[in-house]
Amino acid sequence: MAAPTVADHLLGRLREWGVDTVFGYAGDGINGLLAAWGRADDVPRFVQARHEEMAAFEAVGYAKFTGRLGVCAATSGPGAIHLLNGLYDAKLDHVPVVAVVGQTNRSAMGGSYQQEVDLLSLFKDVASDYLQMVTVPEQLPNVLDRAIRTATARRAPAAIIIPADVQELEYSAPTHEFKMVPSSVGVEWPELAPDDAAVRRAADVLNAGGKVAMLVGSGARGAHAEIEQVADLLGAGVAKALLGKDVLSDEPTWVTGSIGLLGTRPSYEMMMGCDTLLTVGSSFPYTQFMPEFGQARAVQIDLDPSMIGMRYPYEVNLVGDAAATLRALIPHLERKTNRSWREGIESDVARWWETMAMEAAVEADPINPMRLFSELSDRLPEDAIVTADSGSSANWYARQLRFRGAVRGSLSGTLATMGPGVPYGIGAKFGCPDRPVIVFAGDGAMQMNGLAELITINRYWEQWTDPRLVVAVLHNNDLNQVTWEMRAMAGAPKFVESQSLPEVDYAAFAAGLGLQAIAVDKPADVGSAWDRALTASRPTVLDVRCDPNVPPIPPHATSSQMIDAAKAMLAGDEDRWGVMRQGVKTKLQEFLPHKEG
Repeated sequence: MAAPTVADHLLGRLREWGVDTVFGYAGDGINGLLAAWGRADDVPRFVQARHEEMAAFEAVGYAKFTGRLGVCAATSGPGAIHLLNGLYDAKLDHVPVVAVVGQTNRSAMGGSYQQEVDLLSLFKDVASDYLQMVTVPEQLPNVLDRAIRTATARRAPAAIIIPADVQELEYSAPTHEFKMVPSSVGVEWPELAPDDAAVRRAADVLNAGGKVAMLVGSGARGAHAEIEQVADLLGAGVAKALLGKDVLSDEPTWVTGSIGLLGTRPSYEMMMGCDTLLTVGSSFPYTQFMPEFGQARAVQIDLDPSMIGMRYPYEVNLVGDAAATLRALIPHLERKTNRSWREGIESDVARWWETMAMEAAVEADPINPMRLFSELSDRLPEDAIVTADSGSSANWYARQLRFRGAVRGSLSGTLATMGPGVPYGIGAKFGCPDRPVIVFAGDGAMQMNGLAELITINRYWEQWTDPRLVVAVLHNNDLNQVTWEMRAMAGAPKFVESQSLPEVDYAAFAAGLGLQAIAVDKPADVGSAWDRALTASRPTVLDVRCDPNVPPIPPHATSSQMIDAAKAMLAGDEDRWGVMRQGVKTKLQEFLPHKEG
């Protein structure tokens, strides 16, 4: 039996770390690694994406929905370059991902060789937390172990570069001598909580307030029980940053939903009316949607000290795990006896959901896109995972879709890149094969890369315990979000050459692969299409003809340009606004902020 190579040892080390899946694409820069996979009987499992960018997105989706490390692999040169967008998505959304990248042979470096790119320079920003090239076998364990620990500890991407000839060298472990760096597998993470004096100062601020608002983000995931208890004691409402949509169910009457440009009116009103703010696990960037400076005293809880004290002039900044810190805080909180603030929030939330149902029922040509989301809300399985692509689908995901039970959901929150919806769904299915997954993607994202990844779905779906992966395509032949941003922010009409998309029969494409395909062009058929998709024995593509003239502009937006555009729409001519005008006019009049007129 041949001696193990560096590539053999790398795969073995990944197995020791519990890595069960690597998303990637082949190339001669990782031939040694691919050969080792063959010798290892595909353990960890190699999932072949259609493009390296998709492999990186799939690793991000896997990590987001499992809470475990995501791993992707690519060849040198172009393969490595293709990973960048997905890795930046991980960096900006604080997701642990390790990229294993090939490089030309050491002897060719610096010789302008084929596919030779300065990968250390290329990755130095996206993998700034940890980036290293392995040049000798003894270096591998420490480099890989540190990449995994760093990615996990800092919730960030890390990258290791292994030249092709190094992959095929006989593995030699680091020895017990000078300038060798032995390493070990595993880490036990602490539960961090602030000191009691700091907790008491925070409690004093929160107890003094009469109108408490809470804002939670993805850093509060796993602390829903503590959030509910704190919110009850303080009589608070809770708004959710976009990446924290799944931190709390939308079922409690005091959960106001999303906040910001894609947020809800109850969240906006709560922030404008509160006198105290408690932010947990969120670095929500849009301060104009938070209380006015001087309006509210504020406390922040975050595990990451580099993100503490940002976005708002917080009076007390607590560094610690969200659940542990809230548990430490609870004994010091006094229950608010006056519940009028909470009752007002609950009334606003009930009215909001009633209005969302009415908006989804407004007639359109042919289908109001809000109806696609509204019809799913009542049918959403309590263990579902939902992904949304960037664009108008993100708007409807944020405002129309009502999460319940243990539903998980995410999108590209900070990078807001197009294209991750379908690969996120694939990553979710490999990480959670027993849960149904639903993807919302615009036709722009489908044409960009989603169609190709349907091939990946068709290749692997029979390996999943639950075969349900539903891709709902918002088919309007328009890059709709940007079209409306141009109207709202620049006052510009639609520029057809940049905004209109060629016609594609998404259902026919899916059917040609062997997936279940359902074309929907009548509003009355939306509900039954969801029923068929959610009870299917194979993945489904819903090709839904949506009206591009339904504006995704938030009806409570505070940008003066967006408000002016909304007001202009109220006076717009029938030809421009079509059948949506009357319904949208009613809702905009109802939900434009009073202070904006």
